[in-house]
Amino acid sequence: MAKKKLKSGFQLDGIAPNILLKHVENTAPFLFSGELDTSGDKRAYLEKLKFYKKNLKQLSNINLTEYFHICLAAHWTTAGTFVPTDVDNQIREGLWKHKDIKKHIQRMARLTIESWSWDYAQVTNRKSYNRINDEVMSTHEGTWLSVAIGAYCALIKHQESELAEEVANVILAEIKKEETLLLQLREDRDHINFLRAAPLMAHNFGDLDRVMIQWNMNIEDPFCKKIFKLGHELNDAYDPILVFTGKVNKEFSSKENHRHMSMRQPKSLRKSSDFLIPVGPFMDQWGEDLGKSEKITMDEKAEIVAAFFEGYTRQDQAFGYCRAFGAMMRTFDNGVDVFGPYMPFDVLHEIKNSKFTQIAERTLEDFESDYIKGLDEFICPVTGMKF
Repeated sequence: MAKKKLKSGFQLDGIAPNILLKHVENTAPFLFSGELDTSGDKRAYLEKLKFYKKNLKQLSNINLTEYFHICLAAHWTTAGTFVPTDVDNQIREGLWKHKDIKKHIQRMARLTIESWSWDYAQVTNRKSYNRINDEVMSTHEGTWLSVAIGAYCALIKHQESELAEEVANVILAEIKKEETLLLQLREDRDHINFLRAAPLMAHNFGDLDRVMIQWNMNIEDPFCKKIFKLGHELNDAYDPILVFTGKVNKEFSSKENHRHMSMRQPKSLRKSSDFLIPVGPFMDQWGEDLGKSEKITMDEKAEIVAAFFEGYTRQDQAFGYCRAFGAMMRTFDNGVDVFGPYMPFDVLHEIKNSKFTQIAERTLEDFESDYIKGLDEFICPVTGMKF
């Protein structure tokens, strides 16, 4: 990518910020429509994007720290959408190796610490909660961990040891938060929410591992040992629940929570944050919400149904789309037949006579009972634990 120097003197190595804002608008137009509450310090990153969208000329005055902030804000806003912004490597590594990093590293590290507590509740539907303290976990924590470990490595490289330790402590706090949530869900015997949490944890620690490898961290380093492969290998610093959860994800959830490529086609799903995809396979409520929504036309709902079916044909061992489809159909008096005027006969016929529809027609209680039973019977091959 060609390098460009802005009016401020900042040499831009990555995507131009005005183009990045267009990408945000493409996948999360609801940010700029006024749908979201962007008030308060914890949501200021959302307001920042809205400000620059209205004041594009100001983008020529930004420096490295502000560009980093814009990239963080863009990715936090879109990480839960169907097409997240492609700035991962910039915020994890590239910007930390910018030629001007020494002037900005402390501010960028402080910003990274601050972003740990940003409020992303409105921009993702992939969440799990600790009912005791209302702490939330989503895939955003994986994004944060991947940025934070990049910050840590850059700080160590530039001999900013005190600030590196501060970042490290927040990383450890995030790991502890996820461990505590998982233990609480197990204590509560909350099978379904534990199964929702498992792919979130696996994603988050997977992101952390990948960036540690990307930065060539020394696996013999004490801090590295404390945080590497937490969902795969037992670690004396943590409860075996982390490895147990990693194995639960592999057994029950890994096929469900992928990049959802088929769902990128129906642009109507981007109209509202209400339509953001949840953790699979527990998508019944999402499907019901889509069916009842007046923000989507019947033509658009037909396109969504076709995308559900296409997604299932790509991965027929994943049942989330089936569940969303079934719940959506139950919002119509005539079920799938209501789409007769909106879909080709052959497609509708194939859907109605497929295993896809059989799975969709199972009651929620019946469907979830299989997962509850499966989790109760599952024995972790590494820890020997049961739920």
